[in-house]
Amino acid sequence: MKLFEENDIFRIVSEAISEGILIVDRKLQIVASNAAANHMFGYSNQQLNGIPLNSLLPKKAHSIHDNHFATFLEKGKKRRMGLGLDLYGVRKDGSEFPLEIGLNPFVLLRKKYVMALVVDITERKKAEQTISHWFRIFDESLNEIYVFETESYAFLNVNIGAQRNLGYSLEELGKMSILDVESELNPDSYSRLVWPLLHKRKEKIEFETIHQRKDGSSYPVEVHLQLSTLGKRQVGVAIALDITERKNYTQRLERTVEERTLQLQEALAKEKELNELKTKFLSLVSHEFKTPLTSILTSISLLSKYTETQQQEKRDKHIQTIKSKVKYLDNILSDFLSIERLETGKVKYNLTRFPLSKLINEVVYSSNTLLKEGQRILYPENIDGVTVRFDEKIMGLALSNLVHNAIKYSPENTNIEVLVEQQQASLLIHVTDQGMGIPKEDQPFIFDRYFRASNVLTTQGTGIGLNIVNQHMDNLGGEIGFVSELGKGSRFTMVIPNKIESYEENPVG
Repeated sequence: MKLFEENDIFRIVSEAISEGILIVDRKLQIVASNAAANHMFGYSNQQLNGIPLNSLLPKKAHSIHDNHFATFLEKGKKRRMGLGLDLYGVRKDGSEFPLEIGLNPFVLLRKKYVMALVVDITERKKAEQTISHWFRIFDESLNEIYVFETESYAFLNVNIGAQRNLGYSLEELGKMSILDVESELNPDSYSRLVWPLLHKRKEKIEFETIHQRKDGSSYPVEVHLQLSTLGKRQVGVAIALDITERKNYTQRLERTVEERTLQLQEALAKEKELNELKTKFLSLVSHEFKTPLTSILTSISLLSKYTETQQQEKRDKHIQTIKSKVKYLDNILSDFLSIERLETGKVKYNLTRFPLSKLINEVVYSSNTLLKEGQRILYPENIDGVTVRFDEKIMGLALSNLVHNAIKYSPENTNIEVLVEQQQASLLIHVTDQGMGIPKEDQPFIFDRYFRASNVLTTQGTGIGLNIVNQHMDNLGGEIGFVSELGKGSRFTMVIPNKIESYEENPVG
């Protein structure tokens, strides 16, 4: 030991080295140490000299270390100790720290010694752990992370999340570039995209694109792209988020908004239509009620003046006018009540079998009182023995409406023809007039409630009769249609089905 203590060369050289130096003899005792080693293990100057080397190692490593050291001393070759192992030293206070040891045997005065060069690698270990931690985050992230060259766009590294999503192995991706994955982009478009990064105009850019899988399928992604360095190279780092669910949600939301907008527009249109109908209704009621009521009041006023017996004819004329106008008002109110029952589903139909001739006779007889000068109703031929299964009341209402309209809108000295046509599946009843006809532009709306053709606005009418008839026929499985030519007349046709048992006794609505 005196030999080393007196060796000025060793002292000068060892103190100039930042790593710790320990000189150990074959008995594994420390015979010399430098200041760096003393500080590293927490000892003062000269305190390490003479103590066993094991004092500086964890107890669990003593036996292993002794065997390794003995073998090393015999072979006498310079090498690092504990290759592939995590080595730890023990300070004087018992705390442990990671270290790295380089061993160098030498002989002095025929004695074998080992010089151990000790490096405290605590900071390096911390850095390695930090790097390992971040790499694990990089590799295990469910998002796709790509590191690529900024010039060739070739992949340098791709995390597991991207490999799984794309279906490529890391080896396959190592032969590919970012352009092989982002199918919507080409070298020119990508160059324009990264230009702000390369010229330091932006620190990060975000964009949406489509990623192409190995199996040919694709999915939308949101890409966050920025620059970084790998060694001395500038690289691009792209983090891609699969936004399939977001896109689907957005599309569903857009569809919902479109549907709600359409529903709102339809509701507003219906409300507008309803307001228009209310306006028409009020106008109609005002006009259609005022005219007959005025006639009734006038006739009543005049009746009081005809007190003489010889004036009975004049009294009868005004009494007939009052009856006619009251009946007209009663018909209007009946139509309004029919609309209310149809809309609320309170109509019940009663299907019976009855002679067709009986119903037509009743309709023609009641209609004769409405005929104008020179008008005639032509009765259908060959209907004796024909029976119909239908709601007799509704059929009479419908036929009366058609015949009355034919009379109303036809001039004097014309014929209204009722014709019956039997077919295999249905019975057709035609009512043909020689009236003014319906303008072509008005024909699509003729069954709409309160609608009146433009050429009959000065003629009394509510515009609800055909609407009611059409709804009843539709409820019973029948039909009503027409053909008309302006100035030549119209032909309305009722189609009565032969088999309508399914409608028997069933309420509508």
